[in-house]
Amino acid sequence: MNDRAVGLLEQYDCEVLKTRKGRGAILCETDKGDMIFKEYPGNLEKARLQARLLSQIHEKGEVRVETLIPTKEGQLLVKDHEEKAYILKTYFDGRECNIFDKAECVEAVRLLARLHGSMQLETEEGGSFYAPEKEYEKHNRELKKVKRYLRDKGQKTWFEICLQQSLDYFLEQAERVTQEWKQYSLLTPGQPESRRFCHGDFQYHNIIRLENDWYIVNFEKIIRDNPVRDLYLFMRKLLEKSDWSVALGRELLEVYEERMPLSAYSRIDLYYRLAYPEKFWKIVNFYFNARKAWMPERNLEKLQKLLDQEEEKQHFLDEIFRKVR
Repeated sequence: MNDRAVGLLEQYDCEVLKTRKGRGAILCETDKGDMIFKEYPGNLEKARLQARLLSQIHEKGEVRVETLIPTKEGQLLVKDHEEKAYILKTYFDGRECNIFDKAECVEAVRLLARLHGSMQLETEEGGSFYAPEKEYEKHNRELKKVKRYLRDKGQKTWFEICLQQSLDYFLEQAERVTQEWKQYSLLTPGQPESRRFCHGDFQYHNIIRLENDWYIVNFEKIIRDNPVRDLYLFMRKLLEKSDWSVALGRELLEVYEERMPLSAYSRIDLYYRLAYPEKFWKIVNFYFNARKAWMPERNLEKLQKLLDQEEEKQHFLDEIFRKVR
């Protein structure tokens, strides 16, 4: 972040005692507690929606979350001379949820259910709707583009050879899931679950442990979508690290449904999100955008692990979702 942005803090009704650089942000010690000042990726309308949602979550009191701090003039965003927008928020100097600690991950899912129960605004206006199938179609076009690129490329690295050998399988899988999801969406239009609000980036680094409580932060990616979006994102990362454990998957779903039962529609929605080979697409996307003659060995390891886990993943999907498909 540009150091000149620090001068924008003068617009807030707090005394900044000390600042230090964080990851793409400025951490501030103020007379009103710790704050974080960072660039805002959205517009004013989204910032207002974010503030409204956070205010409601605070009022319900079931989950501890951050607060957006307005300026002395009541503005949520401030801009620098380049018209870049920034926000000031409360900051929690704790540790991230340990994704290797099962008990903490189960608690995170319980926390997510309480969060979703607090995010339903009385008036549901604001925010655009997300259509998974449209994003999947875009990913599929990118996979086809890389397939053509590798087909026409001459000398290939070992990573490229392995990638090319697995592309047909995952591309067929991606197209099948996309087509099935599109057909199902046409049969079940206007489902209320798809119009709710989600955190949008519910990952372990946005779940903070401080003293004896948990805090959820970084709501900049809030979006109108089925709440299983958040559940999917957290579960996928955790399941990849546990070789797609059926027992763990069942436990996470049971914990979530103690507070937020899933309809048949939402279960099918979750199934298709998990079934789509997003991790493979991410590996392909990183490779193609990097376009380096030498790829880090870590990328080959990720691809190999994905291939090794494919049988376990398909077994997981069959066991967990057999009754709803």
